[in-house]
Amino acid sequence: MELNEVADRARAVLDEVERAVVGKRDRLELVLAGMLADGHVLLEDVPGLAKTLTARSFAEVTGLRFRRVQFTPDLLPSDVTGSSIWNQRDAAFEFRAGPIFTNILLADEINRAPPKTQAALLEAMQERQVSIDGETRLLEPPFLVLATQNPIEYEGTYPLPEAQLDRFVLRTGFGYPAADAEWEMLERRLERRADAVTLGRVVDRETVLAMQEAVEDVHVDESVGRYVVDLVTATRQSPSVSVGASPRGSLALVKLARCRAALSGRDFVTPDDVKSMAVPALAHRLVLRPELWVQRRSGEDVVREILDQVETPATEAA
Repeated sequence: MELNEVADRARAVLDEVERAVVGKRDRLELVLAGMLADGHVLLEDVPGLAKTLTARSFAEVTGLRFRRVQFTPDLLPSDVTGSSIWNQRDAAFEFRAGPIFTNILLADEINRAPPKTQAALLEAMQERQVSIDGETRLLEPPFLVLATQNPIEYEGTYPLPEAQLDRFVLRTGFGYPAADAEWEMLERRLERRADAVTLGRVVDRETVLAMQEAVEDVHVDESVGRYVVDLVTATRQSPSVSVGASPRGSLALVKLARCRAALSGRDFVTPDDVKSMAVPALAHRLVLRPELWVQRRSGEDVVREILDQVETPATEAA
């Protein structure tokens, strides 16, 4: 697949998803970039801002298999991965696959499950496989986890450990819609006379895989690559940070920058691509010093400061 075709297909996907999720084109582009980067996306925002709707809409429009798991305090690891059950008729154990055997897994309110259940996702998110009863079972590509969590309600929750946060290629939120966008949402609801929005399939699984493969043709100049390294290194040296971004953060930022270039119809990455993806790719990987919580500073604030401090390579050189 050519890169200009990737941009056309992506535009069609976004147009269809935007029929359900109104006025958040930039955030939808981020989610699609995460999918094309073959990464997992963490949607973090208050309830009612279309996090679950976004995941379901992308599954419908891309034709990928979709499963939803509501994470709760009593959820067991086997409820996610599956387990072996004794079959009396055959006198043998029979494996019953869990919801993780899909293309898009919606882990709804992921921080409500205990750490043992959260850890059941770690192997699948990194190696795209699940080990159960001594046997390793591969997951069909693409395998994408779209996880949601509420950042303001902590009662009865289990914060995600840094090791798991680091496995998400990006984190983003939607925020409240603008007044015009919210009225457009209400107007569409009144016109269709039903809550549900029926979306059409724009691409299929094979097309999504071809789009992911085409992104690998996007060129990254050495000056841009070293700019990424300088940004990530600055997170480790920042006085505001106790633990900076890992090399996995560097890889995530490069992948997302390539996806942004492909969505724009370009076959090369610019410094602006890196800048636009730096906050969603790096902020959730930082562990801030304890005193910054009192000052209400966040990882996003630190990454923006670093973007202002690190010298940007000349566009001509890039």
